[in-house]
Formats: sequence, C-alpha cells, structure tokens
Amino acid sequence: MKKVVLVTGGARGIGRAIASDMSRDHLVAITYNTTQPDSPPPGGMAIQSDLTAPGATDRVVAQVMERFGRLDIIVNNAGLVEPTPKEEFDTATAARILDINLIAPQALLSSALPHLTPGAAVVNISSMNAWLPPRNAATYGASKAALNLWTKAMAKELGPQGIRVNAVAPGATNIPEAPRPQDLTDLFVKDVALGRIGEPEDIARAVRFLASDDASYITGEVLTVSGGYRL
Repeated sequence: MKKVVLVTGGARGIGRAIASDMSRDHLVAITYNTTQPDSPPPGGMAIQSDLTAPGATDRVVAQVMERFGRLDIIVNNAGLVEPTPKEEFDTATAARILDINLIAPQALLSSALPHLTPGAAVVNISSMNAWLPPRNAATYGASKAALNLWTKAMAKELGPQGIRVNAVAPGATNIPEAPRPQDLTDLFVKDVALGRIGEPEDIARAVRFLASDDASYITGEVLTVSGGYRL
C-alpha cells in the first residue's frame, strides 16, 4: 500500500533526494520556501510555505489531507545554517536558526498529530554538528542537539500510540547545488573511514529505512550516516 509522505525542504539537496527516493513507491508532498522545485514528485505535490510563519504548518497539513486524505510519514528536513560568531552575535539570526531547525518540526508534528495513526513515522534530519560543534556556527549545532533530544522525547510520548520518531544525522554531504571547495572536501575525507564524503542518496536510504515497516521496532534513535567520520 502506498503511504503518504511529507518532506519539508524537499526542493534541493538532501530533501530532494529523500523525496525522489520515497516517490518510487509512495505519494510524496514536499514543502519549499524560496527554492521552487523543477517539478513536484510524480503523483505528488509541492507546497510553498515558510514553516516559521504563524499557522503555516496547519495550512501545509490541511493541503496534504485535502489532496491525499491521509498522512503516514513526516520527514523534517528543512533547515538553516548561518554563521553565529561569538564576536558578532545577532539575536535575529539565532532566532531564525532555532525557528526553522527546532520550532518548525515541533509545530508540524502538532498540526499533523490528529491525522497520524498507529504505524506512522517521523524522521528528523539532524547533523553530526550536534556532537561536533562547528566553528562560528554554534547556534546551528545547538539547534540540532536540541532536535535530537526532542526526537527522543517525542518517541517516548508517542510510542504508546504506535507512532515512531527517529532522526538521521548526516556527516559531510555533497550538495550538488552548493558544492564544497575541493580543498575543504579533501580535509573532510581525511577523517572519513570510507574515504569519501556522503551523497544525498546515502541519507535518503537511511531515511527510507527508518520510515519503513522494516524499522517497526526502532524509535528514539539518532542514526549517524557519516561514512565513519572521526572514528
């Protein structure tokens, strides 16, 4: 049976790879804010939304329900990375990072919860930076660390309802739309056991597993997908 999947930030990079992978056998809705997708997933839909705006997550869920009549899987992929150097701390920038990376997933789950039934799954996209603080971007790392804790808390609270909540924490990943300079890529690769940085499809496969019935007894976990970074 085809499930209905909602992927936030699904127009580019890791989100696009997740949406593409899921659309092979599910119906997929994606959200985007400023980057319009080339086309919606086959049989699916694309919803323009700033998920931090008041009422935005209610409107997104309502559109998904109107189109498909159900919602089975949520992938909270939309995120923001911005520098937050300690010498130039900006409250507005820090608030934006937390709003998108932490508050929006909470709001989306709250909006979707009345429609989620036993067997539903939530997969949050975290980051290795939750454990390895990035230089000059500590607020980003802190937002992902908080997302990990929230993942475990929701797994505990929603487990009795048969709803699973997990996360995937990518390591260095090649984003085709925003490739890293080769010298920076080489620095990462030196610390990766498998000798390469990740591709969006590597993350998508991990998300597919955690969202699938094959992972029906897995909840509250943060799965690192980093190729063995800093082992």
